[in-house]
Amino acid sequence: MSSIIAGVEARQILDSRGNPTVEVDVWLEDGSFGRAAVPSGASTGTFEAVELRDGGEAYGGKGVLKAVENVREVIAPEVVGLDALDQAGVDRTLIELDGTPNKGRLGANAILGVSLAVARAAASSLGLPLYRYLGGVEARLLPVPLMNILNGGKHADNNVDVQEFMIVPAGADTFSDALRMGVEVFHALRKVLAEKGLAGGVGDEGGFAPNLESNEAALDALMQAIERAGYRPGDDVAIAIDAAASEWYRPEEGVYVLEGQGLRLTADELIDMYARWLERYPLVSLEDGLAEE
Repeated sequence: MSSIIAGVEARQILDSRGNPTVEVDVWLEDGSFGRAAVPSGASTGTFEAVELRDGGEAYGGKGVLKAVENVREVIAPEVVGLDALDQAGVDRTLIELDGTPNKGRLGANAILGVSLAVARAAASSLGLPLYRYLGGVEARLLPVPLMNILNGGKHADNNVDVQEFMIVPAGADTFSDALRMGVEVFHALRKVLAEKGLAGGVGDEGGFAPNLESNEAALDALMQAIERAGYRPGDDVAIAIDAAASEWYRPEEGVYVLEGQGLRLTADELIDMYARWLERYPLVSLEDGLAEE
């Protein structure tokens, strides 16, 4: 028996937001099996690969049955017979089948689902965990997790402009320690918000989503939560931000509109704001700080 791909199946399932997404199963001739469900973001960039959605009334137009059909009818016949251990060859076949720069014909959700499922099946065939199969024999270190514990922007129905405020337990010695530290800060943040009389409901990605007077107030709350949990901001636990600033940008005016604070900023003014934050807070990562264009 071998690692040759023997079968591919796909279906529509619901993701953590209750929206349809693609799930793909891959079987190999040796009996190994891989399954993958495709993630989807709430805010997507102009140059990101295209998710194929059905449109129409079902699921508010977010169905993925067209992508599922593409896996079954277009992709499966071409990848059955390929060696799952040749991930680059499989991915090259998928890219060539689509033939567009943004994966718009078959759908990135169809292509990624197959690619991920093939990798999982290949790892199973070799009796390896996925991280070791992809990372090789030197893959011994898990990355420091970034935990999204306060939501704004498109991830929440509140007045906070920044989409994600994350904590980074960079001072942890092990991943399990980092996970524990993150959980402790998360629960400390709940108490900090409650003491301020703020709602403890959560946003789109599980972080708290209170109405706050400013984005700086969100950063202040994180600092208080880190200290409340018994850690040193910056040394034990740092902060990361996904601003998703493309959502603020008004290209016709050339300004960024932070509606929660009533601000209209040029790119230079926005950069100056980030610089002030860097002086006040232990920020180690800023994602999508300016619009893509």
